[in-house]
Amino acid sequence: MLEQRIQQHFIDSADLKYQAGPVLSKSISSAVQAMLACVTSGGKVLACGNGASAAEAQYFAAAFVGRLERERPELGAVALSADTAVLSGIASDYEFAAAFSRQVRALGQAGDVLLVLTDDGNPANIVAAVEAAHERDMTVVALTGHGGGQAGRLLRETDVHICVPHDRAPRIHEVHLLVLHCLCDGVDNQLLGEQETSA
Repeated sequence: MLEQRIQQHFIDSADLKYQAGPVLSKSISSAVQAMLACVTSGGKVLACGNGASAAEAQYFAAAFVGRLERERPELGAVALSADTAVLSGIASDYEFAAAFSRQVRALGQAGDVLLVLTDDGNPANIVAAVEAAHERDMTVVALTGHGGGQAGRLLRETDVHICVPHDRAPRIHEVHLLVLHCLCDGVDNQLLGEQETSA
């Protein structure tokens, strides 16, 4: 019984990814172009999320500053969820809803990109970060699910919404991870040209 349940997780994850590819590929491509325009102009990507999304934001920054698979020059990215002193200080002095927005206002410049990761789009600190990015004339790339929530409704025409067509958080996070790989690979591909991939 347990083995069947485990196998069903694999099946459900694979099915969602297969179905989401055609739905999300255009918005992922737009996000790649936004990030490419940002970094080739000397800008940076600020990434944020809560819980599992915070870990994904850090993973993205590591792949962007370091590398995904190919050697290339460093690209500017900062995970706003990584500095516990900043996060706890802001939460203590203000409120946790300001944890990312204050960092966006401090670090973000016009032309930078804010990458937000959230399975439902409703955390107050994510919503505030999107608003702060708009104040700084930044482009927002939002990875969401559940229809995008409040953050999704704040997005402008110049922003990019990558909304996983699902309601279960574990499945949404699994697709978000794949999207992050697509974003990093897409930027590398545009910067360095085509490279054959092995299975």
